[in-house]
Amino acid sequence: MSMVVFASVVRVKDGLPLSASTDYEQDAELQETKRHIKTLSKKLGQFPDRCSLKSGPYNVNFTSSLGVGYLMVCTASYPNVLAFCFLDELQREFIVAYEPKRIGSAVRPYSFIEFDTFIQKTKQRYNNPRSLSTKINLSDMQTEIRLRPPYALSLDELQALNGCSRKDSSAKYNGIAPTQLLEPVSLPGVVSCVLTVLCGGLNLLRGVHAIESILQNDGEDFNYVIAFFLGTAACIYQCCLFANFSVWRSGKSFLAFALICLCNMYLYELRNVWQILFHVAVAAFMTFQIRLRQPIGKAPDYNV
Repeated sequence: MSMVVFASVVRVKDGLPLSASTDYEQDAELQETKRHIKTLSKKLGQFPDRCSLKSGPYNVNFTSSLGVGYLMVCTASYPNVLAFCFLDELQREFIVAYEPKRIGSAVRPYSFIEFDTFIQKTKQRYNNPRSLSTKINLSDMQTEIRLRPPYALSLDELQALNGCSRKDSSAKYNGIAPTQLLEPVSLPGVVSCVLTVLCGGLNLLRGVHAIESILQNDGEDFNYVIAFFLGTAACIYQCCLFANFSVWRSGKSFLAFALICLCNMYLYELRNVWQILFHVAVAAFMTFQIRLRQPIGKAPDYNV
């Protein structure tokens, strides 16, 4: 029997699942196909925006637009044009229901699980030809598919991109999202890193000297030591944020910058104005470079 079996919505940049249909199928081949979907979800940025994959008795079809991917599993005999009409309906409804900012800020898997209600209703319609024929116009999709057919993805190609053999494809999906690659480091980025490390080193050196002063003179303020070491930690953290991707990366960089400013304000009696301006300017420069160095976007479409 030709039918839609499963559907899911994921974020393209990191493969985070946003919503999915609920099903209780225990068929081994279907479970294997769902594992292929998990692999696809983490690789959507490397594929054209419309693809098909044959997996045993099932077909996996998916589209992507505006940073969101829509995937579905159907039986091999299910018409291709209906499959992409189904995905097109999911896409149009999801775009209307959720703002891009909310999608981009989602952290937990299945943050929009309530969209499952629409997926289930749409799946039931597409599995019932009588209720479907009067509600959609297939001619536009047929024309679009004829002019721009979906890219036929093979299992071997998928496994090659995943860096594993077929027997390894059953590995479970771990974590919220895979590690993101950042854009290449620019010359200003290198300069900002060097200056930030220099400021961190100066803070560390002054902190050690402050400890020595405390040991020799009980009247010294231990809070100065804390301020120097916090400044060192903030500089190191800024370098880590520049080098690696993390959730809310820009916000964290601003917090680190604010901490450096507060530490230098507290150390006003131990530093002159030019020294404070140097530390604050370097921190601001590094914060700007962190903001500029974004994750690598979606690769250009190929074989379309």
